[in-house]
Amino acid sequence: MPAKINKDECVGCGTCVDACPEAAIEMEEEFAKVDESLCNECGTCVESCPTEAIKLEK
Repeated sequence: MPAKINKDECVGCGTCVDACPEAAIEMEEEFAKVDESLCNECGTCVESCPTEAIKLEK
C-alpha cells in the first residue's frame, strides 16, 4: 500500500517532498500529501520524516 501521512503528526516541514525519488509527495494546505499513483512504496519518506508521521502499511 502507498505511504500514508498522519496529518495530526505532520508538521509540514517538506522533508519527505525532497526525499521522495518518485516525486509522489507534495505540500497541500501546509501538510504533505501522497499521490498514490506515483508512490512505489520504497519507504524513503518514512525514513526521512522527523516526526514519524508517515507509515507504510502492508
